[in-house]
Amino acid sequence: MNRNYEKLLSYVEKHRELILETERYLWKHPEVGYKEWKTTEYLAEQFEKLGYTVTRPEDITGFVADLDTGRPGPRFAILGELDSLMCETHPEAVPETKAVHACGHHCQTTAMLGCAAALAEPGALDGMCGSIRFMAVPAEETIDLEYRARLMEEGKIHYNAGKIEYLYRGYFDGVDMAAMVHAMTDEHHLFHLFHGGNGCINKHFEFEGTAAHAGVAPWDGVNALYEANVAMTACNALRETFIDKETMRFHPILTQAGVAANAIPDVAKMDAYTRAATFGQMKSLNEKINRALAASAAALGGNLKIEDKPGNMPLYCDPNLYGECKELITELFGADALEERDWSYGSTDMGDISSIIPAIHPEAAGALGKPHGRDYRIVDPEKTCVNPAKLLTCLAHRLLSDDAKIGKQVIREYQPVFESREAYFQAVNDLELTVRAVEYQENGNVLLRFSK
Repeated sequence: MNRNYEKLLSYVEKHRELILETERYLWKHPEVGYKEWKTTEYLAEQFEKLGYTVTRPEDITGFVADLDTGRPGPRFAILGELDSLMCETHPEAVPETKAVHACGHHCQTTAMLGCAAALAEPGALDGMCGSIRFMAVPAEETIDLEYRARLMEEGKIHYNAGKIEYLYRGYFDGVDMAAMVHAMTDEHHLFHLFHGGNGCINKHFEFEGTAAHAGVAPWDGVNALYEANVAMTACNALRETFIDKETMRFHPILTQAGVAANAIPDVAKMDAYTRAATFGQMKSLNEKINRALAASAAALGGNLKIEDKPGNMPLYCDPNLYGECKELITELFGADALEERDWSYGSTDMGDISSIIPAIHPEAAGALGKPHGRDYRIVDPEKTCVNPAKLLTCLAHRLLSDDAKIGKQVIREYQPVFESREAYFQAVNDLELTVRAVEYQENGNVLLRFSK
């Protein structure tokens, strides 16, 4: 093994107690997106104890901290997500908030802290150039959307997803490459690598009907729940048009459909995601879904309000970073430590970062149960936290050593999805749609609006 790696691994081991204590603390104090105030305070305090200067946004959670080698070169960002999920049936969910780390984000930030501690050791930066930016980012999970809508109304955030918000605020300015490690469930391998994952659009739609007495005069009403039922049938009929290689997904939930059984419901509310492997197909699928929703409302004489919000861009793990991680995992942990997978069907705002700079998103074992489920738990923090800290620490050295030879090659050969950040934000903003979808004209015609 490379002697530099041996030294860096020993530095991570030196901070093993800090890593394990942090994992337990964060597990016991989960907070959902843009509410991670205690999490931010705890982690910022740990960084400051290590000698870092922490930069925080004034009005939202999270922070960044820079480590400069003193020699010019690329800037490599190492990320960790602060937020938890909500799962009220999880035995360790906080009763008041239903918050629980049922996706293992706390392991990401713990690994990031372990990496920061190791690289702050004397001599850790020997042979490296450029800088490392540690980024504790909020709100990866697109949940609790009413709260985020209020933050938008108050001008405190511009985007639901934390990495996009940080990108908008300039915290990725000057960053040339990025990496993070997500927790996973696997009892046979230490790490997974995959080539990418789906993007998504967040949807909220409200069917509008006419209330009436359900027993006395149901014919005087327009049933919003039936509008929703017809719409779901129409959307399901579209599924045979979904392109397999694009891994298209549409999954809705019904959040409201009336308040009394003896009244025809005049409102039915639903939330949903549309997902696909490419930006173009993600938009195409979403337009098909919106057309089916609008036509279904019109078929029963009702109406529909559609609200589309940017979710995440598809994730494209940079091929060069993929190759470097593959070699590094094998060297550090052995040939049997890695399982390579093609595609992830979930979505993450790391996809947005990968659209404009080279990025990588490995997964580390040590969790059991179903992600986002009531049985999810961390059973081996050595695997979920210590091993990723070792991988990220050595990856920083690999990319930034020898005058950043490998890092510069990664940057030079990267092919961005969008030619500029301005073009990226234009594409993101174009996904946003708020429209009342059905117009009944005086001549009896019906006009549907379901796209820009």
